[in-house]
Amino acid sequence: MADAGWDLVTVGDMQEARSVITRHPLCVRTPLLKLVQDMFPQLAGHKLQLYLKLENMQTTGSFKIRGVVNQMRHLEAQLASDKIPITMSAGNYGKAFATYLHQRDIPGKCMIPDTAPQSRVHLIQSLGVSVEQMRTADLQAAVDDYTSDGSHVFCHPFDDIHLIAGYASVAMEILDEVSDPDIVLVCCGGGGLVSGVSAAIKTLGPSACRVYAVEPEGAPSMFESFKVGKAVSRSVNTVATGLAPPYTGRLTYRHCAEFVERVLLVSDAEIVQSMELLYSRGLVVEPSGAAAMAALLNGHVPDVDGKKVVVVITGGNVTPGEANSLINKS
Repeated sequence: MADAGWDLVTVGDMQEARSVITRHPLCVRTPLLKLVQDMFPQLAGHKLQLYLKLENMQTTGSFKIRGVVNQMRHLEAQLASDKIPITMSAGNYGKAFATYLHQRDIPGKCMIPDTAPQSRVHLIQSLGVSVEQMRTADLQAAVDDYTSDGSHVFCHPFDDIHLIAGYASVAMEILDEVSDPDIVLVCCGGGGLVSGVSAAIKTLGPSACRVYAVEPEGAPSMFESFKVGKAVSRSVNTVATGLAPPYTGRLTYRHCAEFVERVLLVSDAEIVQSMELLYSRGLVVEPSGAAAMAALLNGHVPDVDGKKVVVVITGGNVTPGEANSLINKS
């Protein structure tokens, strides 16, 4: 178990966040596709029941807006004092962050790794948030420079208790429709989503349900954190840029150590193949959103025979040109 000094999200936190998210115009309840295992012949031998939670159909194209709405609610006093919100993001959090600020007519700043797709950079800029691009390893130092004089307030893109509480709403919606899942698979970058999902499943759903975090082999920060028993930093290189933060958050590691069964790794080739297969089934999914499905399709999840398996499809922010380029390279 991780350091008990880091507080875990509570049931009250999650329920309050869900209420906020349910009422907010920037968030929608996303579809849950039920019993779709026959869409994937690769799974035929396992006789499992497959459910897909489609966060690629969330507003802003990913689950991130759920967390941002709840996070910003807790920063109202600082925003009212004219402090400028600043964050670092490879794209999906930045897009949600910019969308929220644009709706409120609040200026903001986003530090973006130079590996991020330019389409996302341009979109964030179009929403009125200024962007600076740099090496992933330099992101946190750049944020620290801006916040050092008190003029900016840092909105952490994953290691934030209010984000985690907001992301728990994904699992709460799943449990509304599938009360007894056996396995839940969640893509993992900084670990905010899997922290919220696993906390909600384990405290509000069946305690025996196994929640797995899925990371790219080229960005195994949470995997390595589990090995050494603390949050670590890692150099990263993966096609799934949204799953490649420069470090694991201490708060998200604490939650994952408490609630997540294991961290599973998938290759870039498996991620792209999964993205292509999902596309052939009518689902637009970005590489970072396809990692959890890749783990299931490639046999990385133990003991799935006869089980109810929920896969969270986390995002669909990929252009046709980007998707075509990735698939043709694979």
